[in-house]
Amino acid sequence: MQTNTTVTQLTLQLPQWAIDKVQELPPVMPDVEQRMETVLFFAGANFKNDTGGPFAAAVFEEASGRLVSIGVNRVVPSNCSTAHAEIMALSLAQAQLQTYDLGGPGMPSHQLVVNWCPCAMCFGAVLWSGIRSLVIAGAGSQLEAITGFDEGPIHPQWRQELEKRGITLLEDVLHEQAVAQFEEFAASGRPVYNARLG
Repeated sequence: MQTNTTVTQLTLQLPQWAIDKVQELPPVMPDVEQRMETVLFFAGANFKNDTGGPFAAAVFEEASGRLVSIGVNRVVPSNCSTAHAEIMALSLAQAQLQTYDLGGPGMPSHQLVVNWCPCAMCFGAVLWSGIRSLVIAGAGSQLEAITGFDEGPIHPQWRQELEKRGITLLEDVLHEQAVAQFEEFAASGRPVYNARLG
């Protein structure tokens, strides 16, 4: 009798260096620049350690700055095209808080901090996650021009779509540092993992 060998479980996790580093972070980061500095550190360390692409994201309680979760890109090591930094950070936050809705009743407002505007897939995850604030280092085609990553067809009125759903947006936080980091990644010659190399 032939047995079914279909995979029935999926596990995504941070690399060990990131797990160790999270333990060293302050539990509260009241300043948005400090939050972005942390995200940029994780993004840079991720590609330098060859544990994923140059992307990181973190979820904080917006008002207090309490760190809830950090995610880094894990696409190549996990063989999972959806293992983007935002998906990791949001999913880990939801697991930590035991809720699919980070903006549910009685909860503090949560903020997602990312080292660039979310791609087409992650933008959808942002809308559905329940977060109330999005902080990004930049937006537009500059990332694609520097690195060659394909960010997908994000909605042309994406800012308005955030606003319609009660999600505030803060742009260009530590923009120059983020761009310099993408340039460093491009110069490193590390692979760009577009499905069709587009």
